[in-house]
Amino acid sequence: MIKTSGYAALSATAPLAPFEFTRRELRPNDVLIEIDYCGVCHSDIHQVKNEWGGSVYPMVPGHEIVGHITKIGNLVTKFKVGDLAGVGCLVDSCRTCVSCKEGFEQFCENGSVGTYNSTEKDGITRTFGGYSKCIVVKDEFALRVPNNLELSHVAPLLCAGITTYSPLRHWNVGPGKKVGVVGLGGLGHMAVKFAHSFGANVSVFSRSASKKEDALRLGASEIILSNDQEAMIATHAGSFDFIIDTVSAPHDLNHYLPLLKRDGVMVLVGLPEVPPTVEAGNLIFGRRSLAGSLIGGIPETQEMLDYCGTHNIVCDVEIIPPTQINEAFTRMLKSDVKYRFVLDMKSI
Repeated sequence: MIKTSGYAALSATAPLAPFEFTRRELRPNDVLIEIDYCGVCHSDIHQVKNEWGGSVYPMVPGHEIVGHITKIGNLVTKFKVGDLAGVGCLVDSCRTCVSCKEGFEQFCENGSVGTYNSTEKDGITRTFGGYSKCIVVKDEFALRVPNNLELSHVAPLLCAGITTYSPLRHWNVGPGKKVGVVGLGGLGHMAVKFAHSFGANVSVFSRSASKKEDALRLGASEIILSNDQEAMIATHAGSFDFIIDTVSAPHDLNHYLPLLKRDGVMVLVGLPEVPPTVEAGNLIFGRRSLAGSLIGGIPETQEMLDYCGTHNIVCDVEIIPPTQINEAFTRMLKSDVKYRFVLDMKSI
């Protein structure tokens, strides 16, 4: 076994603390990645606090992982020692069901394996995430990272990036489309960057006028204040082709659905702990669609990373040592970060 260390939650109410544990020895198709940086996702807070249920402790969070390969199994041909590599939200799936064969491992019909708070396919081995010094992963679930990008700013692409890239691509967002982004946080700022890069006209919905300067800098053409519903609907009803909702806190979707054109789509990528209520008329009158999207499969995540390398797209981050993770969680709940915390795991 490979001894390592990181930061773990020991219960739903305990702060994260230093934690020593072991990784498995490499199998023929495994790679060992020394973790340089790991992004801090809002879903880490949900999981640590057991807000979605099913949390198992001790838990080492983190699924936005980038680093260098330090060892490979004897059947690995995709990577060599020294290569940059990333790991996102998944570390395994059945690879035999229809979804897996089509490159949608996130929808594995036999259950995918999460990077943390999950169990490997042996039904016994717990998975621990990237708030740690290293990780062992099958080479099929490790991703090539472009060499031209700032590595610390790449880390959140493995969740925040693909979570927004995937639905924008799936619903063919591009030139001539008017796109709304609900929320300007870790996910939202990447949705703006991608939608703008794809050639769409982008608007940001926010409760704070102070975010206007950032919204415009990131690629939006305007910011729409969402705390005045009547004014928002009066001015923008029926004008959007596509709205991506990135907010993880409870909020009213019915404020946004009337803003869609006929046959417009609103897609949810945030996952509030309180289920939303939708007024059917907001969908029926206009044949509008309300949809959801979950990260992306391994092929699409690699596509996204390659696109970012070509177009020099990375996340806006604040780099912190892992000793500040509890303060980071507190600040995230106050939306006090622009726009993603990244842990410098080299500092352990």
